[in-house]
Amino acid sequence: MELSDARDIKADPATVWAAILDPEVLKACIPGCQELTGSVDEGFEATVVQKVGPVKATFHGAVTLSDIVPGESATLSGEGKGGAAGFARGSARVRLSPVEGGTRLSYDVEAHVGGKLAQLGSRLIDGFARKLADDFFARFQAVVEGDEGAEAPPEVAEVKKGWFKRLVSR
Repeated sequence: MELSDARDIKADPATVWAAILDPEVLKACIPGCQELTGSVDEGFEATVVQKVGPVKATFHGAVTLSDIVPGESATLSGEGKGGAAGFARGSARVRLSPVEGGTRLSYDVEAHVGGKLAQLGSRLIDGFARKLADDFFARFQAVVEGDEGAEAPPEVAEVKKGWFKRLVSR
């Protein structure tokens, strides 16, 4: 499954870039993420719980950032194994460009699944992967913009309150 889209975020490129590299922001933005440990340089270990159709699984895997052009672009890649449910693997190439009033975050997402998940059918999997990517980038936008009026899951609301303060106090 492949997907390309873009979002205009009401923040300067440096702020958006800092958020992409912040593990707390990533954890809050990955739907179903229970745990994310590690660093940008060495990669992250993640535990994610997802339900795809009738299959619910806990995926344990790795998230890495590569092809990093500071302040401009990076590739976020992840791979997880969900036991009997199978595996999921994907990547998102993100690019930042300044636009009036903020930053355009463009992304190209690629996702693959195997095992029981693959048996659910490509239409269901494609729809789920699109929703997952859209949820991630919607959460990311909410965190970066700090929009108090936006509806956000509790984990996103917590990160929205403090991540920018930590960024500017470094």
